[in-house]
Order: sequence, then structure tokens, then C-alpha cells
Amino acid sequence: MTIFATKTGQRCFGSFSSNWMAINAAARPRLSLALRSDTTGEHTLYTAAYSAVPLPLQVSRVMLKASITFNRLSTIQRHLTMNTQELKNFLADSPPSTVNLVIKPHFDALTDQQARYAHFISRGAFTGTRITLRQVSPESESIFDFIIELYKSTNGDWKAIQSKAGVSDEDLKYFLEYATQFLGNCGNYKGFGDSKFVPRCAEKVFDDLAATSSKANEHYKATKGAIFSSDNDGIMHLGYLDENHMTTYYPDSKGITKAEIAAVSDWMAEKGLLVENTRLRKKSDRDFDLLIASAVTEVPAGGGDIGKETEFDFSGGKIKLVYGDHSKELGLIAGYHKKAAENSANDNQKNMQLAYAKSFEEGSLEAFKDSQRYWIRDKGPMVESNIGFVETYRDPHGVRGEWEGFAATVNLERTRAFGALVDAAESMIPKLPWSTDFEKDKFLSPDFTSLEVLSFAGSGIPAGINIPNYDDIRQSEGFKNVSLGNVLSAKAPNEKIPFISEADLAIYQKYRDPAFEVQVGIHELLGHGTGKLLQETSPGVFNFDVKNPPISPIDNKPVSTWYKTGETWGSVFGSIASSYEECRAECVAMALSCDFEILKIFGFGDGKTDMDNEAGDVLYAAYLSMARAGIASLEMWDPKSRKWGQAHSQARFSILKCFLESEEEFCKLDYKNEDLSDLTIKIDRSKILSSGRKAVEAYLQKLHVYKSTADKETGTKFYNQMTEVEPKFWGEKIRNEVLRNKQPRKVFVQASTVLDESTGKVSLVEYEPSLEGMIKSYAERNV
Repeated sequence: MTIFATKTGQRCFGSFSSNWMAINAAARPRLSLALRSDTTGEHTLYTAAYSAVPLPLQVSRVMLKASITFNRLSTIQRHLTMNTQELKNFLADSPPSTVNLVIKPHFDALTDQQARYAHFISRGAFTGTRITLRQVSPESESIFDFIIELYKSTNGDWKAIQSKAGVSDEDLKYFLEYATQFLGNCGNYKGFGDSKFVPRCAEKVFDDLAATSSKANEHYKATKGAIFSSDNDGIMHLGYLDENHMTTYYPDSKGITKAEIAAVSDWMAEKGLLVENTRLRKKSDRDFDLLIASAVTEVPAGGGDIGKETEFDFSGGKIKLVYGDHSKELGLIAGYHKKAAENSANDNQKNMQLAYAKSFEEGSLEAFKDSQRYWIRDKGPMVESNIGFVETYRDPHGVRGEWEGFAATVNLERTRAFGALVDAAESMIPKLPWSTDFEKDKFLSPDFTSLEVLSFAGSGIPAGINIPNYDDIRQSEGFKNVSLGNVLSAKAPNEKIPFISEADLAIYQKYRDPAFEVQVGIHELLGHGTGKLLQETSPGVFNFDVKNPPISPIDNKPVSTWYKTGETWGSVFGSIASSYEECRAECVAMALSCDFEILKIFGFGDGKTDMDNEAGDVLYAAYLSMARAGIASLEMWDPKSRKWGQAHSQARFSILKCFLESEEEFCKLDYKNEDLSDLTIKIDRSKILSSGRKAVEAYLQKLHVYKSTADKETGTKFYNQMTEVEPKFWGEKIRNEVLRNKQPRKVFVQASTVLDESTGKVSLVEYEPSLEGMIKSYAERNV
């Protein structure tokens, strides 16, 4: 490492790896070094406090290529600005928790045609892996290639690679752990939390491993040291570039600002050009390229979504539509969907797959919306899927979608419970805290299935999904809900459960999974599936009586705001939209899980209100789980930027605050030790149905009405208040305890499918739930 010294004297932080005697002999007597060793696990950071370098060196800033040999290298390259404790929070999990997605019994039940249909969708989804990587960081695709080429150099014989590289067992383990976590998150930033993670071994270990293969080394060099780089606090989190964070949704765009991104988004809304499959590049102070994901590299022959024109005047400059972002991958993906269409079970599936192919070939989001329409109509399929630029969580502006895709089989037994929930939906919606003025004119009964995931490509796998995210389709045509059963049931070995008291542990462990299934079901169906946006649907045309607007239940006054023509929920509420909507859906789940008729649908109790039976246990576990999640969510809050890195975590923290601020106390944090090392949740079970539900419904009502009426100003201010983290007690004391107790997030090792072209049969290839198994699974997918 290079030590920088100045005439004024200062403190530097760094790792040293050369020889003290290399310091210039003339300088050495005049330089005093006081070394302090701070050790975290296997990592040692050395602090050097040194006096002024005297003038004979003839420079005000001198690079001393000193280097003192120590037993252990820091993981961090170049200039380190984080202290030891901060660094610890960014180290890769050791070990990551690898678990299998159990799928074989469900896959074996498919017909040959259904298996082929699933195979081609799965191949399409995973072929987009490189798209996801490019959406994370500039180095992610090169890191991926480095890992895969290293595997291929010996066909996965890691002992041979270790021997050739001359690295220790421990260092090889640290490499494999990093590689597994990288693949599980599809990039070097966490899919859940959006923070960077770095290896636990020295950079030299990666150097030595890379040197064993010329191809691997080529990819390793292309990372330009970014695997270990952490010299900028901001770069450790995804976010806006003008806040010094990392994002590649705005590539090669030095100096691009939030205001410029917002201005382009407004321009797109005016043009009627959807944003999810785009990236934005700033070329100059006035000129921008809008990169459209498509197989074609020129505007389609029939025109794009807004015609054949590709250059437009914009704010004294130009916006140019540039087709062909991710061209190679999307060409392959479109081909897979044409193959899936050939193996579809019905016209809805065929038309859906062909609409996907058109969307990915031409960059048309109007075609993608058509695919979603056909998807909604494909009721009760044995193979369920969705694919594309779907969720907008990771774009700092909250509008551009991340590539993801899944193929799954239907669990008919569990689906029956969700079907019963759909049947009961219309009787449950009136129990929510708003009038019919703020609800859809008719509840469009969706398909709600319990799925067993075959393949899920992207930066992480959710427990449930409610899509499409296009409000015009959701409100007038419908939506679908899915619950991912083998994700819900996947268990990490030896999982610890902090913040639950010994007295509650047995109930929590027994009922947390059933409680979570109930929560996911309500969250997706009656959370995301409810609510009306008051809109001017076209100039002068409204979906409500604008002359006699609805009365807000919050202030008992007529509403004065609504969505203008072309505006959407995301375009109005911007970067907070995703988290805000997740919070609204979670609050619906917490409110309606208090209804024992719903608990009966899932097999608990007889429908009569009784907190002392099994249904009461499930409800109690649900509230304990939400409160615990609210505490654990602080891992995803960054104390330096004072920002949240994960939408669901931000939402759950606010719900915990809602619990704690209830007029009649029913939830509190219980601890005696000053350092909060004994911190647990305490919930008064007898008050959940009264003060608990009342507090949640009051919070939910405001969230819902502000969203429904496009009241961005009030809604944003309110949600920011509810998600604000007080820096000392919450941001320091409790967060430190959360970090001390944090558990590795599950990394799912997924099966692959292989098609025998001669017979048309698809076979399933499963992998060990291990570090080596995870890497092998990706290497054999050849994406």
C-alpha cells in the first residue's frame, strides 16, 4: 500500500505488505510511526499516526512506498476510509447459507410438453443473467466471467487450482464463499440491501488464483481492482451518482444529477414512452442517450413505441433513442420464447410467449404489456412464469426495472387455500379503513397460485409476487398473485433467532412459517391488489366525479389532488414509491390477519375470534415476526448517508414504529443491559386485536389515501417521518446489536434443465447445496 504523508501530519488507515527497510534512509529517522492493530476475525487493520515529513524531502505530499510485513493483510485495497467496525459490515458472509430449492417431485409430474415449455422459459430467464450483472456495477460481469473461467480451467477441481496457486485452505474457502455470495446476488452488491460485499481474504489470494488461468486472469484484470475497492464510503451502496453512490442504470454519465434524471422521466411520460427497459446516458450538459434494451440495434422497421423518430429536442439539447442495449442476450432470449410458444398449452400461453419475443426483439414495452395481459388470462396453468424488466427497487430513481425471470410448477394442494382467499376477497375489502371512493369499482378476481420454483434468475428470490405493475392493467384488466412455496419452506441449518424472548421462542419457531404464508397471501392479494388511483385518464375524463370529489377520511375534506393524464404511481412518488407500496401492502396484511375468517382459510381455527387457540398462535407469531423484522431491518440502513438500502426493510421498520407509537401500548422493546445485548420484542397478545389493529389501520389509512390521491407532498413527508432513524438509540445502539446478531441471507442453489434434442425430453440436473455446487450450477448453465 502507498502511505501518503503531509507536512502537517495526519492519520492514515491502510494495510501494509512490503518491507519497512524500503523506506528512504534519509526519511526514516525523521518519520515516526505509531502502529495500532485492530483485529476483526482474520482481518487486521493497521493505523499509522506519523509526524511531519521534513522539508529535505522537498515535497508537501510524499509517497512512501513503505511496506511493513505483517501476518495478515487487510481485505481492502488502496486507501481505506472506513474503520475496522465499518469494514466488518461489508465482508462477505462466512459461510453463506446455501440451501436447495427442492423441485424434483414437482418437475417429474410434468408432461414432456410442459417440461419443454418450462425449459425454454428457464433458459430465457438465466440467459438474462448478464443483463442483471450490468445493472449492478461496471465490474460485475467481469467478476462473473472470472469465477466461471476459473471453474472451467480445471472442470471445478478446486484443489488443483489451490495447489497451482499456492493458497491456503482458508483462503480458498474465502474465495469460494465470496464467489457463492456473488452468484446468489447476481453481482457484488447484495440483492437484499444494495450494499457492496468484499472478500475476507487478501487481494493477493485472488491475484494468485487468477494467475492459474490466462482466460480467468484476463477477466480478473478487467475488474480493475473493484472487487476489493472500498476507498469511497459512498461506493459501498447503490444509489444516485451525484450522491457518490454506485449505479449502472446511468452508465458513462459523469455529473448526471437527480434533477436531470427526473426531467428525462417527465419528458418520457409526456411522450408516452415507458421507462422500465431503459438506461440513461449523459453525453454532455445538454445531450442524453436513452438506451433501449432490444435485440435490434436500430429503430424497428415498423417503428418503436412512439414511432420511427429517434432524436428529440430537450431542454436546449437533444435526447436520442439508442436501440440495442443488451442486444446479444435479448436476441437469444427472444429465440427461447419462440420455442416456448411452440410448446405452449393454449393460445394465451402462445400469444404471451410471442409478445415476450416481440418485446425483447424490438424493445417494445407496449408489447411487454400485451404479454402481461395474456399472462393474466392464462388461468391455472401447470407451468407458471414471468420474465422481463419487472421490479424497480434497485434503480435509485425507482422507475427502471431490473431483469428477472422465473419458471415454476403449481402446487395444487396449497393453491386451493389461496383460491379460497380469492373467493373471500370481496367480503374482506370492505373491512379496510377507506370508503368505496378509494377502491376499485369491481374487484377483478385474480389467479392466485402456490408455486414451486424451478428457476428464478435475478438478484434474489422473493416469497411472493403480485404483478403486473402497470396500474392501467391492474385497475381495469386484473393481476395475478403467486406464493413461492419452496422458497418459503427452505431452511438454513443452525439458524439463530435473535430478538425473540425465551418465553416466545417455541410459539415463534412453530408458527412463523404458517404466519408468513398468511402474511404473504394477504400482502399480495389484498395489499397490492386493492386500491384505486384517482385519475384524469385522458384530457377532461376522470375515473371519479371531479365536481364532487371524494371526502378524505383523514381530514374529512374533499380531495384536491389526483393523477394527471400520463402520470403513474411510480412517476409521481418516484424513489420512495416501491418502499411506500410495500409498506401499504404489509399494513393490509397485518390488519386483515386479525380476521379469524382468513386464518380459517389457511387451516387455523374455526373462524371464530379466539386468541387462545392455534389461530391466535399464528396471529401472535405474525406480529412478533413483523416487529422482529422491523428491528433486523436496521442492517439495511446506512448511518453515513442516512438512507435505506432496501424497500421492504424500510417499510418494516416504519411498521415497528407504528406498533411502538400505538396510543395504548401493546408492543415494546424489552432490555436491561445498557448495551442492549439482551434486547427482545415484547407484545401483549391480548391487545393485538384492539390497540394493535387500530394502530396499523390508522397508519394504513394515511398511506392509502395519499397514494390514491397522488398527494406526493403530504405522503412523502409522512413516510419519510415514519422511516426516519433516530441516530443514537436506533441508528447506533440498536443497529450495532442488529449487526452483531445478523445472520447470512440464504443463497439458493437451483437445478438446471437439459433438453435432449433427439427425443424432446427434458432432464433435471440437481446440485449439492454447497459452495462448490453453487458455482458448478452457474458454470453448467453457460450463460
